[in-house]
Amino acid sequence: MTSKRTYLIVVGTIAAIILTLSAVGKGRGRTDRPPAEEFGPGPRATAQGLYIVTLQGARTLQPRKMYTLQAIVADGSSQPVTEAKIAIDGGMPQHGHGLPTRPRVTKDLGNGWYEISGLRFNMGGWWELKLTVTGPAGTDTVTFNLAV
Repeated sequence: MTSKRTYLIVVGTIAAIILTLSAVGKGRGRTDRPPAEEFGPGPRATAQGLYIVTLQGARTLQPRKMYTLQAIVADGSSQPVTEAKIAIDGGMPQHGHGLPTRPRVTKDLGNGWYEISGLRFNMGGWWELKLTVTGPAGTDTVTFNLAV
C-alpha cells in the first residue's frame, strides 16, 4: 500500500510541475506574430489615438549592432508635439525577454523629433519596441513590430 501511495504522490507531483511550467511558458512568450502589414517604422497611431509616431532609421535592423533612431511625434491633426516625454521598452515576444539594453531619449531635436540612443537587438527575429509618450494631450502608448 505504501509503494502505491508513494507512486501516486510522485506522479501527481510531476503532473503538477508540468502543468505549472506549461502555464509559466505560455505567460512568458507570445507566439501569435502579427501580420506583415503591422511591421515597420510607421507612422502608427498610439493606443488611444492621442499621437501619431514614426520611427526614422529603423528600416534595415541587424542583430548585435547599436542603433540611434529618431521618433517623430505628432498630434491627431499632424502637428508636431514638442517637449514630449518618451519612455522606451520592448522585447522579443516569442522568447519572453526584454531588450538587452536600456534605450532612452538622448536629445529633443525640436519640431516633434526625438533621438533615441542605446537600442540593440541581440538576435534576429520579431521584436517589439514600445514607446510611452506623455505630451499635452496626455499619456499614450504605441508598439512597433520590428523584424531584425
